[in-house]
Amino acid sequence: MLDVKRLKVLREVARSGSFSAAAEELGYTQPAISQQISALEREAGTRLLQRGARGVTLTDAAAAKAKALLDQEGRDDMHLRIAVQPGGCAGLKYQLFFDERTLDGDLFRDFGGIQVAVDRMSAPYVTNAVIDFVDSIEKQGFTIDNPNATGSCACGDSFH
Repeated sequence: MLDVKRLKVLREVARSGSFSAAAEELGYTQPAISQQISALEREAGTRLLQRGARGVTLTDAAAAKAKALLDQEGRDDMHLRIAVQPGGCAGLKYQLFFDERTLDGDLFRDFGGIQVAVDRMSAPYVTNAVIDFVDSIEKQGFTIDNPNATGSCACGDSFH
């Protein structure tokens, strides 16, 4: 049975066209919105919203921060790349960086003027992941909420 809360989230994202606007309207975080939509899609057995490069979503806050960083350096020739590499305590680790290269098989999607690239080897590991930017008294930086990660190390720097 479809959860009314999840349907409300989906309706608000579809109405506003934005994860961040839906989060603000409903009082949720953007990763919570993404999790609700992913759960609804699993229940429905189909994708209900168009996602980014191989399912990666960049929140409005993350897109704004990435754009500000590139503007600060005067660079308009780079894109944001998310990659998965072997390493860390749990076996795999994320790499999130600005890149000017285009690799064979890269998947791209634009988020408010910021291109996000995912290489073909990393794509299966980051499907439906949400990249956000957090700026609070407790934490500042980019975060990755990945529903494919079945576990992580205590420090949170790697996953499996």
